Amino acid sequence: MEQVKPLWFKSMSDIPWQEYPGHFGGALSKALVGPEQSSAGLIDFRISRYAPMAYVEVHSHSVQYQIYYVLEGEGTLLIGEERRVMKVHDYVLVPPGVSHGISNQGLDALVFFVITTPAVDQAADPGGKQ
Repeated sequence: MEQVKPLWFKSMSDIPWQEYPGHFGGALSKALVGPEQSSAGLIDFRISRYAPMAYVEVHSHSVQYQIYYVLEGEGTLLIGEERRVMKVHDYVLVPPGVSHGISNQGLDALVFFVITTPAVDQAADPGGKQ
C-alpha cells in the first residue's frame, strides 16, 4: 500500500495559478493535491478558473477518470459527440477514453473543481498528466 505523508493543511492562496499545456485564453488551474504536493499518486485535485472565452482543447485520457464540479458560472462541456451546459452544482464523471473539453462562453468566470484518478495517465504519458 502506498505511503501518504501525514495530514497537512494549506491555504489555496499559497498555490500559484498555472495555464497547463492544451489550455488557452485564461484557462487557469491551481494544483491543490497531487504527486507534486504530496505522495498522493492516486488523486489529482485542482480548482480551475476560466475567463470568458477560455477553454481546454478536446482530449481524452487512457486510464484516468475525471470529475468536473461547477462552483461558479457556467460552461460548455463537450463529451463525446454531446454538448452540455454545465451550471453551478452540476457535475460529470468522464471515464477513460472519452473525448472531452470545457469552455467558458459566458460573461463571468467559470470556476470548477477537477478530480482526476489516477493522478498520472501512465498508459498515455509516462512522464506526466495530459
